[in-house]
Amino acid sequence: MTPFKSKLIISLGICTSLMLSSTVNAQDSANKATTTPNKPNILFILADDLGKEWISAYGAEDISTPNIDELANQGIRFDNVWSHPQCTPSRVSLITGQYPYRNGWVNHWDAPRWGQGYLDWQQNQSVARVMKDAGYATAAAGKWQVNDFRIEPEAMTKHGFDDYAMWTGHETGVPASAERYWDPYIHTKKGSKTYKGEFGEDIFSEFLLSFIEKNKEQPWFAYFAMNLPHAPYTTTPHKTKVDGKLNKHKAMVEYADFILAKMISRLEEMGERENTIIIWTTDNGTNKSLVGTLNGRKVRGGKQKTTENGINSPFIISSPGLVPTGVVSDTLVDFTDILPTFADLAGANIPADYKLDGQSFAPYILNAKQDGSRSSILAMGGMNEAEVSEVGIENKFVFRDRVIRDKRYKLFVNATQPLSYEKLVDLQTDPEEKINLIDSKDPQIVAAKAALIKVAQAQPKRDNDPKYRKRQALSWDKPVTVKSQEWKH
Repeated sequence: MTPFKSKLIISLGICTSLMLSSTVNAQDSANKATTTPNKPNILFILADDLGKEWISAYGAEDISTPNIDELANQGIRFDNVWSHPQCTPSRVSLITGQYPYRNGWVNHWDAPRWGQGYLDWQQNQSVARVMKDAGYATAAAGKWQVNDFRIEPEAMTKHGFDDYAMWTGHETGVPASAERYWDPYIHTKKGSKTYKGEFGEDIFSEFLLSFIEKNKEQPWFAYFAMNLPHAPYTTTPHKTKVDGKLNKHKAMVEYADFILAKMISRLEEMGERENTIIIWTTDNGTNKSLVGTLNGRKVRGGKQKTTENGINSPFIISSPGLVPTGVVSDTLVDFTDILPTFADLAGANIPADYKLDGQSFAPYILNAKQDGSRSSILAMGGMNEAEVSEVGIENKFVFRDRVIRDKRYKLFVNATQPLSYEKLVDLQTDPEEKINLIDSKDPQIVAAKAALIKVAQAQPKRDNDPKYRKRQALSWDKPVTVKSQEWKH
């Protein structure tokens, strides 16, 4: 019995770029595919609202996640991977390979609830289309939320997915659609409906496993955007009597851990584990109302914040025979790197005229290089600060605040032009980011600050707004409340 099968039984028993000067080379890196014995399958699992303080592989002390821990033991556990601080910026960055300042999704925008904007397949590249063009069967399950399936029922197909089973998001005017866990409201090629008596993550995982079984004769890419453990806090099939927000949160994380074990066990049964690269990560930090213990210190959830508890995501990659095992890595990666890395692994070509911010780290995970190619990474996009003008969705800031870091130092850049710098911290000696070194005269710190400022200065001086084709007005569209440009800071 493999470790994961053993862990699965246990779980059931206990009821569980960024140097912008470097982006000129990012396209070349993405288009020079890394050679692998066969095109590897890719299972990309993205949990929702979950920081390192709830993953025991990273030192979480208030919970046990044995299957995620085992995945880390059998692969690479990354310590320096940045998402963005909330849902939409993170997800659109990983889908497009672009930073929010370029793709325009600087803020969270919930298309099914708020209308107006959506992720336009004609205006944006998609990781699924890249994989599909490279000969992969592609599927998605779970949370999407950047398209409204009532008016774009085939949006997932247009983004490049051969098949899909998606929670619709909370559609205004459709009360049943608020449900993502028990009695979930799910959109497939047959339409949207409630699945009475079922638990959402069970439906999503079984859907993907069925898809994989049907497509074993070709390489496949499966994107599992879990709802767990995002609020509303709920019971799970393994803990149906649990009470209280914290205990429900723990049960939800434990169930995410169980789902991972189930999927790996089934991949092994299918004979699909050996040539499958599994990536397990999260879109941003935990809800700010929750506190966990991480390596002896209390850590409050950092969702919507650009501190490390909001953007430094757990990130684990494993593939027997392809990816080294038992590695703890300080390599710098951010979410824009996911698309070019997958393209590299697939031997895919990205159109030469596409503005790509990410850089492939495929050579690193395949042990062909000792480190990734980045000397810095970037994150931005906290809070829901956008309005609707006669033009469409507009971000509040012409230039949004952001953070940039190397392997040790982190620079906080204010939402101003000309640029101003609020804070510099040494993450090695100050993990709580309390000591501001911005005025330090230490030559090492001065040099690190200068290098990070150079990265900030190389970025566009104005952030884009979301790019999409205007469509007919809907009754649930957020109304026009501002005049274009005039309201911006």
